[in-house]
Amino acid sequence: MNKSELIEALAEKTNMPIREAGSITNALIDTMSEALAKGESIEIRGFGSFVVKEYGSYTGRNPKTGEKIKVTPKKLPFFKVGKDLREQVNTPKRKKKKAAKK
Repeated sequence: MNKSELIEALAEKTNMPIREAGSITNALIDTMSEALAKGESIEIRGFGSFVVKEYGSYTGRNPKTGEKIKVTPKKLPFFKVGKDLREQVNTPKRKKKKAAKK
């Protein structure tokens, strides 16, 4: 699912215009991005949490030339799945019974 499909699904489930659903989706994503940029974590019970992990500098290798390079410290967002979502994803779906042919 991409962003436009998410917006369409939100509009359909809430019976709101796509423009309004798009504004809500964009506001939510912007707010979450701003919080992560500040180093804050986001927890959505039953879904999961977003945290910023810090990685220190290290010596890497350029795969093309084999030259050693210094990789600077960095921060990356990380998603940890919640228990309810993990269980929902791992629950096997039942196959639909095929209608008998006449």
